[in-house]
Amino acid sequence: MRIASEKVEKLPPYLFAEIDRIKKRLIDQGHDVISLGIGDPDQPTPPHIVAAGQQALANSHYHRYPLGQGNLLFRKAIASYYQRYDGVSLDPEEEICVLIGSKEGIAHLPLSLLNPGDVCLVPEPGYPVYHIGTMLAGATSYFLPLTEANNFLPDFSVVPSAVLDRTRLVWLNYPNNPTSVLAPAEYLNEVISFCRKRNIIIAYDAAYHEIYFDSRPVSFLSLPGAKEIGVEFHSLSKSYNMTGWRVGWVCGNREIIKTLGKLKENIDSGTFEALQIAGTVALSGSQTCLEELRACYRRRRDLFASCLESIGWSSRLPQGTFYYWVKVPSGQSVSVVKELLEKAKVVATPGVGFGPSGEGFVRFSLTLPEERLREAIERMVKVWKKK
Repeated sequence: MRIASEKVEKLPPYLFAEIDRIKKRLIDQGHDVISLGIGDPDQPTPPHIVAAGQQALANSHYHRYPLGQGNLLFRKAIASYYQRYDGVSLDPEEEICVLIGSKEGIAHLPLSLLNPGDVCLVPEPGYPVYHIGTMLAGATSYFLPLTEANNFLPDFSVVPSAVLDRTRLVWLNYPNNPTSVLAPAEYLNEVISFCRKRNIIIAYDAAYHEIYFDSRPVSFLSLPGAKEIGVEFHSLSKSYNMTGWRVGWVCGNREIIKTLGKLKENIDSGTFEALQIAGTVALSGSQTCLEELRACYRRRRDLFASCLESIGWSSRLPQGTFYYWVKVPSGQSVSVVKELLEKAKVVATPGVGFGPSGEGFVRFSLTLPEERLREAIERMVKVWKKK
């Protein structure tokens, strides 16, 4: 008896699930494994947000189906956040849709926009869900390599005209996972102009927008013409240590928002409203927690940089996110990760797992307390400093 559909059969193993299985196997064997693989913040959700969630949870008003595009209070808080920090005007009624975490919306957007035969431009190395969502929609991914030579920015000039003629959607993600770079406004303006001429929708993944070190990242929607052709995905997960809460949103072009909302009405019943109330407090309350979070990741970044220098590995200092994208000496990312596991009992993510252009790189996630990060560094130095 056939069980899985052809689409499900074609799905690759989810990268982070594979890493987790490896980690669990080593732990079962009695090893002390330090995981710098999955980007799951180790710090708790700020107390004032937790308290707001607890209070809302006790309110029976929020125990019903949370139908529609989201609680209006939360959408107004999102609109206020964009206006306050990035000068972006959003209509809470029609230009914002609440998501069950941004990953859900990222996976569903291609299904709401693309037909078989359409093309989606997907950056690689990149978040695997961009391609998976495209594949599940029956459309075709055309991959845009992110390399050191192009400062980890997609080069649209190399895309054949025949491919562009079929292209309906392009994904961009800055601050970038996994390369940790920011996109300059000048570059994004060029992309907007290019896509407007070609009638290509831009989907901008800004999940790490609040994790930066030197300068605030450009808000895609703040640029001229962006809202005419695109939407921006955002999440509370990374900014407020709320990965398990599953609260995010998409905002921007109202027709795109309406189209995705129509699909969601037929797939889910919305995001639990108590979580949205907590999200309202997160965005409208004190932002001191964000400043403290950035300071924490800066310390960890600088600590890890000293380790890499001592073992002679090449890297750029991350501009944003809590990842470190490192070029490995052997050029073989999987073999280096295997050696990390076997000799140092440290888990990292092979760059090739994010796409072919990630070969030769390894991604480390700095989402561990500093004492644990120091232990990982000491183990790595013992293994590689002798070479």
